[in-house]
Amino acid sequence: MARTGQSTTRSPQRRPTLREVADQAGVSISTASLVYSGKQGVSPATAERVREAAEALGYAGPDPLASSLRHGRSGVVGVHLEGTLGYAFQDPYAVSVLDGLGQALDELGMGMLLVPEAPGEASHAARLVAGQALDALVFALCGPTTSALVDQVAARGIPMLGTGAPADDRVVQLRIDDRGATAALVDHLLELGHRDVAMLAMPLDPGARTGPVTVADIEAATYPDARDRALAFVDRMGPDRPMVQSASLSIDGAAEAAALLLDVSPRPTAVVAQSDLLAAGVIRAAAHRGLSVPQDLSVVGFDGVELPWFEGRLTTVEQDGRGKGRHLGDMVRRLLDGEDVPDQVHPTHLRLGTTTYPR
Repeated sequence: MARTGQSTTRSPQRRPTLREVADQAGVSISTASLVYSGKQGVSPATAERVREAAEALGYAGPDPLASSLRHGRSGVVGVHLEGTLGYAFQDPYAVSVLDGLGQALDELGMGMLLVPEAPGEASHAARLVAGQALDALVFALCGPTTSALVDQVAARGIPMLGTGAPADDRVVQLRIDDRGATAALVDHLLELGHRDVAMLAMPLDPGARTGPVTVADIEAATYPDARDRALAFVDRMGPDRPMVQSASLSIDGAAEAAALLLDVSPRPTAVVAQSDLLAAGVIRAAAHRGLSVPQDLSVVGFDGVELPWFEGRLTTVEQDGRGKGRHLGDMVRRLLDGEDVPDQVHPTHLRLGTTTYPR
């Protein structure tokens, strides 16, 4: 799962650190600090060497917020979001995680800085993080296996939490068993007698397009949650069953992708959707084709969010997003208290609803 290659090239978007200046000037960090503090005790020649190193690196001086980090906490936790802010708040699962995390941070007397990172906008996220004093950074929603932010934040000694990604030893993880939970969904359909089962996947990579995917595509996926849920489907159903990815996690996007599964002959009798929003899109696409769920088509999802417009109750994997957010908040607290916090697993369970039916 880990693809953590280190880069020796400093990103031009990252603020140079005083330690880098000290290393380039060949002095201790305390000596470099004295130069910028204006205190006595540094020879003019040494001070000039520090200033020349700073100019070469583009170092403009100490971060005005750095003293708050040296003397205590800033009271702010950065929360990284894959995609735009608007996109995140359209996803009820994402909202529930942020709600739970926000509740936990409220109880700690801390604030939250949202750091969105839409595809191709990594420099924007880097600038947001570089300009803030943070006590911790949380990758709250599982994103790509690698992130340039990890090196940037680790250089400042800021603890990091993830929910399966970025896959880096410097990021403490709160994972779920995506593969095992999806296997339970497929097993439920098999127990009902379904054999013609298809899968609708979340995007496997940034900028993904709606269309069929292969096992090779899945194994090379950038997003580990989508990859592991797809691999569970292949584990149970084999590599030849229809698999399509949706370009987005929206209901409309999922309905468009579902057409590639439903407008074929023979049509599958069941669809495993990798999220509840995707499942809602499948249900909408089925209704537009005059198909009844679950009599004509069984549908399962993943996440456990409510679908207010749907009269039934989705069969899904419930992972309690609000509880997961609170779990992340508790891990933040423990890290800031100086505890050695190991990777953890957040529980999930199969929730049976009214969208599956015996074949």
